Amino acid sequence: MKPLAERLRPLRLEDYVGQQHLVGKGAVLRNMIERKQISSFILWGPPGVGKTTLAQIIAHQLEIPFYTLSAVSSGVKEVRDVIERAKGNQFFTNSSPILFIDEIHRFSKNQQDSLLAAVEQGVITLIGATTENPSFEVIRPLLSRCQLYILKPLSSADLISLAEKAIATDIILKEKKITIKETNALVRYSGGDARKLLNILELVCQSNNNEEIVITDKLVVNRLQENPLAYDKDGEMHYDIISAFIKSIRGSDPDAALYWMARMIEGGEDPKFIARRIVISAAEDIGLANPNALLIANAAFDAVTKLGMPEGRIPLAEAVVYLASSAKSNSAYLAIDEAISEVRKSGNLPVPLHLRNAPTEVMKNLNYGKDYKYPHDFPNHFTQQQYLPTPIIERRFYYPQQNAAEERLNMQLHERWGNRFEKG
Repeated sequence: MKPLAERLRPLRLEDYVGQQHLVGKGAVLRNMIERKQISSFILWGPPGVGKTTLAQIIAHQLEIPFYTLSAVSSGVKEVRDVIERAKGNQFFTNSSPILFIDEIHRFSKNQQDSLLAAVEQGVITLIGATTENPSFEVIRPLLSRCQLYILKPLSSADLISLAEKAIATDIILKEKKITIKETNALVRYSGGDARKLLNILELVCQSNNNEEIVITDKLVVNRLQENPLAYDKDGEMHYDIISAFIKSIRGSDPDAALYWMARMIEGGEDPKFIARRIVISAAEDIGLANPNALLIANAAFDAVTKLGMPEGRIPLAEAVVYLASSAKSNSAYLAIDEAISEVRKSGNLPVPLHLRNAPTEVMKNLNYGKDYKYPHDFPNHFTQQQYLPTPIIERRFYYPQQNAAEERLNMQLHERWGNRFEKG
């Protein structure tokens, strides 16, 4: 008998739970399905939020040939074999066959390169699924040929709805008398993961021989303590632990940060996954308060890549202790988000003429580059001039925060720009 999560996997969009920003009325993927026009895309999100299910629903509802590969076990040869089979199927359908690649972030550069021509020529429609940030793991040419859609952890309401549906419709569970009295433990241990929720539900029901099963928080906790690995090979709180790790660094507690990292190491986490989070934390949380933090984080990433484990734990630990003990600032993180927000609001504002490149006579005649002041020709290599587009000339994005390093930066900016940057 298949596990409950497989028995309950939907084949219609109407039965799909969650991700309404993508599949709700008027949403982008629903529109694609209704128009029967699917373009290549990558689904990025944590485990158990419906990436594979969504790909299968699309293939089922559009009646398109569907091929699937796992990046863990497939190589270039398997990719090319599927592409050849897809070419043969093009004569029998108006739509390109779908190639679904699970864990696409695990594909090597050569494996990803082998997909490019087939995607570009429309031989296949690629749907990739990844739990890792595609900008780190997917090559730029392939990423540029695909839309990126982000899937979110399921909400508490989604999870409860799914549990109730399982009890009412599953061929095995509906034969039992099951009542959900309390949901806190179910939701908490599921962590937004539908598969995890259904595995927990199945575990609780299988291990209870009573004719009537009343699901309470105590029952769920007791069953999971008896079977700590029964519902998720990565442990009960993969995303909770990485969250605790990052928040411990942010909160300047090196002991807690080391503890949560040790939990990940002992749980078999990919050390490069940990290293990437350390680099992100150095940029987001330490930032300009201590720019050396990013250098050390990158050095730890390089070291663990070269050394592997278990030796790689040492440079990771050095970086974690340094980051957690360092001064903190998120000013650069806030500044770039503010700048992106302005770009989205104001659109493509024209570059001031004096800042434009003028490689030809035509451009020079149009005053491109005219009146530009070369800062190195002035005392202290600085002179005031306009750099922002005219409509937002007074706009501020970067605000120095209160730490020794940024207070020095702020003083320098105030000396150059006057009241645009308040004197610290």
